[in-house]
Amino acid sequence: MPRRSPTAPHGVDATGSSVAGPNGPVPVRSYAPAAGTPLISGSPVIWLHGGGFYSGGLDQPETHEVALALARTGFEVTTVDYRLVTLGGRDRAQREASGSAKGPERSGRAEQSGRSARSERDRRPDVRFPVPLDDVLAVVEAVASRSGRDVVLGGASAGACLAAAAAYRLARAERSPVRGLFLTYGTFHAQLPTRSSELLSRLRGSRRYVHTPWLIGAMNLNYAGSEDVLSRPDAFPGGHDLTGLPPSLVVDADRDAMRASGSSFARELTAAGVDTEYRVIAGSAHAFLNRPRDPAFTLGIDLISEWMRRLD
Repeated sequence: MPRRSPTAPHGVDATGSSVAGPNGPVPVRSYAPAAGTPLISGSPVIWLHGGGFYSGGLDQPETHEVALALARTGFEVTTVDYRLVTLGGRDRAQREASGSAKGPERSGRAEQSGRSARSERDRRPDVRFPVPLDDVLAVVEAVASRSGRDVVLGGASAGACLAAAAAYRLARAERSPVRGLFLTYGTFHAQLPTRSSELLSRLRGSRRYVHTPWLIGAMNLNYAGSEDVLSRPDAFPGGHDLTGLPPSLVVDADRDAMRASGSSFARELTAAGVDTEYRVIAGSAHAFLNRPRDPAFTLGIDLISEWMRRLD
């Protein structure tokens, strides 16, 4: 049953529900302008949070506050609680992929002792690509079917990668229900492209050490689950043929190492003939949409809203 969320003071009606997916139900939350507020666009918006593929959810500011802001502006928004990948444990994921998840056979007391020693995390199903992408695709198809309209798909950071990958996968189908794509401070390449001297000079604080090429590569490999998956365009679309993707808005943070991926991806979209707008919010840092009091949050919402208005 849909669950109403008390957001009326925000001028927004929100409802929690779920969508059937290939891996089980996918929790979603739908936001709509309160009664009496006109819709700016008839195209539903689907918004995907970031978090390195392994963290985040429906209640984090990057999910909830962004959806509230867009709904107050006049858009219908659905946020997605896609399944998060397991942090670590890639050896087990690779064994499962090869059909040998149990490892070497053991018997008797050694077998029993080994089972007892496993952590709770090791007993849970190991989540890797394409499970989060499958969840996103299921929600895109459900929202488009329910509304009878094509959708606008957006995401932040790892969510931007999932949005771009979903759009890529659907563009290769008979007909894509995605009519627009907006991507904020995303990672789109399996390996972070070279950071320019100008970009390196703009980095400040802990992100200078967290968003290094090695750590981003490790995050991406943790999502992929194997080296082979890193080269798949529906895992990391950057560096592949992007022909057929819908009109796109790419918004980067100024002081963000991942701008190397966002700017490269925007150029690749343009080279593929995709109607692309690229913007960098001056002075901003990664994950500004997770900080509602950051001036960059308001600037980002304004850029996204204005771009979606022009889509119609």
